Amino acid sequence: MKARFKPKYNIRKGDNVVVIAGDDKDLAKPRIVKEVLVDEAKVIVEGVNIISRHTKPSAQNTRGGIVKKEAPIHISNVMLWDAAQKAGARVTRVRKDGKTERVFKTKKTQGGKK
Repeated sequence: MKARFKPKYNIRKGDNVVVIAGDDKDLAKPRIVKEVLVDEAKVIVEGVNIISRHTKPSAQNTRGGIVKKEAPIHISNVMLWDAAQKAGARVTRVRKDGKTERVFKTKKTQGGKK
């Protein structure tokens, strides 16, 4: 992906998110984002998409064995957690005093058909 067209995402490291699709889907349990992989459009979320990695003994890991760790999931499968609504919510960007701020959309501001 070229740097000129680098995408911008509303999810950052340390945010609370809910998983809205996949095996670990849970709309009521917020989880913490460990890392955002912008070039791949993926995120690593704490406790989600656990994989087992079989490792050989080495100088750093003398015992080897099975290591469990989180694998990335697509960024479209997570939604920011809004503590006020106690649910996942959409986000819009608003400029205030020359800085961009993320603001949660409410049911009133989403528009569309009623």
